[in-house]
Amino acid sequence: MKNLKNNQIFGLIFIALFVVSCSTEEQPVVSQVEFTESNTEVIPSSEIDQIILKSLQESGDFIWGNQSDELIWSALIQSDSILSIGYQASGKELVNARIGLEAVDSPEMKEAAGKIIGMISEISSKQSTSNLRETDESEIHEDLPYLEIKVSSLEALQNLREMSEVRYFEPRSYEFDYSLLNDNPYARISSDSGCENEPQAISGSDFSIITPGAKSSWNYDQMGISQAWSQSTGAGITVGVIDTGLSPDQPSLNAWFNSGQSSGRTVQSFGTYKTGYWWWKKYDGPNDQCGHGTAMAGVVASPRNTVGNAVGVAYNSNLISVRGTSDVIFNSGNEKDGVAEALVLLGKRSDVKIISMSIGDLFSNSKVADAIRYAHNRGKLIFAAAGTSTTFTNWVGVIFPATMSETVAITGVKEGNGYQRCDTCHSGSQVEFTVVMERSGSNTKPLTTALYSNDPSTVGGSSVATATASGIAALVWAKNPSWSRDQVLSKMRSTSDLYPAKNGEFGYGNLNAAAAVLIN
Repeated sequence: MKNLKNNQIFGLIFIALFVVSCSTEEQPVVSQVEFTESNTEVIPSSEIDQIILKSLQESGDFIWGNQSDELIWSALIQSDSILSIGYQASGKELVNARIGLEAVDSPEMKEAAGKIIGMISEISSKQSTSNLRETDESEIHEDLPYLEIKVSSLEALQNLREMSEVRYFEPRSYEFDYSLLNDNPYARISSDSGCENEPQAISGSDFSIITPGAKSSWNYDQMGISQAWSQSTGAGITVGVIDTGLSPDQPSLNAWFNSGQSSGRTVQSFGTYKTGYWWWKKYDGPNDQCGHGTAMAGVVASPRNTVGNAVGVAYNSNLISVRGTSDVIFNSGNEKDGVAEALVLLGKRSDVKIISMSIGDLFSNSKVADAIRYAHNRGKLIFAAAGTSTTFTNWVGVIFPATMSETVAITGVKEGNGYQRCDTCHSGSQVEFTVVMERSGSNTKPLTTALYSNDPSTVGGSSVATATASGIAALVWAKNPSWSRDQVLSKMRSTSDLYPAKNGEFGYGNLNAAAAVLIN
């Protein structure tokens, strides 16, 4: 495992109790012996999900740290029993602004991690029976201040609660039942998949042909993007897109990346998403098996081509695609791992200025939050989607990680006067900017690159709004290459439609790329 190292092998597990599942993230069956040590009644998953749902409805988030030890323990039992534990040196608070800047391999941090693992190991050993073989597992992340370990004891959780070395602890892989969000039991959360990206027959009224033969999406003029190109095309700026990967069958994002009026730039693909069970996981590769990542990469950086494909907002920027998740909602343990590792990968690279995340989850995850802070504290400008759902779940507010102060939350609105969010877009007080991305009459969405073919596709929701905002940021940064992240963001903010006012649902309103690239 690239970013995780084995710390120690302790405790209890039957290899024979592993079962094969059709899921990409296999869940082991855990011996009931491990859970009969306590008289505490296990809270059923149906009740846990109702607690999560109520929290989402009342506060817009669900935070494991606010829950009882009994609830977390029950969630462990009903998932893979792996606990994620954020740690810090004893007597020294690790503030969020220092994550990514302070090494986790210092003697003090190693001592803290060892103390936590030792306590859990001791309890596990004490509760083991003579007929069970001790084989507990623990892993410490190489870059982020968290470790993961198998925990089956409620006593261990209670002890963790009292340790000054512990910042948080959460079940690694408990998955909320997303179908509960639908008022209509037959509706589905479209953002939990978002994997439709076939080439389409698009009306000529929804694009314009620009030299040397590319299609410019209908909304580019409304966002000032077409007008900004005389000042900046994103040259010299590298944008990292964390999503479902990049299709090897889309020539505009591979062999033809430097074609037409796009030249002298680079495209790279990585995969940090893994499949399989915890310490036996294997990388699943950089290739997009969904379509969403290819669409987002196309919005940011598709070349100004000669073949009639869609042109990207920053068509001369460099692109790094990282497959961190299998679909748009990273709600599984493996997807959270993949997204966290992707953030670390891009955070380490000095060439990356902007990170675009048209993905998310309904509630917070501390491990991914650590990774967000890791990248942010290294100067990255991180754009995150406010959320995209079916009309049945539009009551949901801004989703994680767009809820974080270290990210810039983006949502989509319809064209026309006033602000009306798109049919499937979320909004809320955390939103910073909006992007016009839905036609008021036809509901047509912006153009982008399909999984394959020179014929474009279309893509909607706050996803395309986020990728568009990332591309605009690349235009601004390329025009002012010596600027800091805060200067770029300040210029985008001051040239937005509603500035200096901030709307409670739509932030500073629509971005204006043409105004943002002008030098005062």
